Amino acid sequence: MTHTGSVTLKQARRIITENQFSYTGSFKNDISGISGIIGKLGYLQIDTMSVVERSHHHILWSRMPGYKHDLLEKAVENKLIFEYWSHAASYLPMRDFRFSLPRKRSYYSKNKSWRSANKKIIKLVLDRIKSEGPLRSKDFEDKSLNKSGWWNWKPSKEALDFLFHSGKLMIAGRTGFQKVYDLTERVLPDNADTRFPGKKEFYKHLISASVSSNGISGINDIMYLRKYDRPLFMKVLNELTEAGKLIPFKIQELGDNLYYSSFDIMENFSYVKMKNKIHILSPFDNVVINRKKLKEFFNFDYQLECYVPAHKRKFGYFSLPVLYKDRFIARIDAKASRIEDTFYVYNIYAEDNDLRSDRLYDKLKEKVEELALFSGCSNVKGI
Repeated sequence: MTHTGSVTLKQARRIITENQFSYTGSFKNDISGISGIIGKLGYLQIDTMSVVERSHHHILWSRMPGYKHDLLEKAVENKLIFEYWSHAASYLPMRDFRFSLPRKRSYYSKNKSWRSANKKIIKLVLDRIKSEGPLRSKDFEDKSLNKSGWWNWKPSKEALDFLFHSGKLMIAGRTGFQKVYDLTERVLPDNADTRFPGKKEFYKHLISASVSSNGISGINDIMYLRKYDRPLFMKVLNELTEAGKLIPFKIQELGDNLYYSSFDIMENFSYVKMKNKIHILSPFDNVVINRKKLKEFFNFDYQLECYVPAHKRKFGYFSLPVLYKDRFIARIDAKASRIEDTFYVYNIYAEDNDLRSDRLYDKLKEKVEELALFSGCSNVKGI
């Protein structure tokens, strides 16, 4: 594809979806594949909700045929990825560890008063982990002690959280879904790059990661839920553009806003044939997490309604977006009951007339059955 200064909205949708899913199946079904996918995505959001399947597993299942749950844990154990914070709790590529340092320094500084008021519990937590090794928050609980004092579970949990966010501790793994904390220096691999990035370098990283992951990024995508120095950020963006690292363009139907991609991504768009596949996505999938962009680019007005009062819900408690090629064709209100070994499909809400085709409906049904098995259910009801 030759850059002409603008693309159509349909072309933009294809670039975004192909960039997110065209590599599906190209990574090995092992920990190196997990590392590769998370490296491509930039981050993998962690969420505790398991109505169908926890988001981090669901997102990987959407991109790695035959994905097994234990691969993610093994990738952490082998220090290929680590847990920290993107716009939310996430798994991040270990290669990007140094770019977590600015947030850690900021978090430490912003919590000065809390830190000063809780010196004893912070020292207690650190000393125990230093001497005993990795610990969970429940390892600090002592129900025999007076909960009005500082020596009890809640302050210990808060201290663990502070030490994690400020960088003294890392999550070495999980037991069940409980975090296991250890000293950062014991979790990091020997070859980890721990140089503190300057602001320009940090912005360059955010821009490159966003374009690599999204295919097309606007300024609001790149700095999603982040505060930033706009003049310096724009300077870095312009420098990358002038150096040919970024291609700026407009999207014809979206006005005068500039969007950015890379030469490689735009070139691949010219040659890759769109795969005829359906993807049932997690509500926290990288493609749908920015709801404003989702509506703007795909005309898909999506909300996770588990946070909405029951009488105001339109599409159910936990509806899953359904992507076919470059269009969102439906949302599925579903629940996995592992106790009953049954995956319940309460409703399928089609966008327009997309599911009138028997062939397309059969493909969706097959994908639902695959998701049910992945979620631990061998029976499907409602489809």
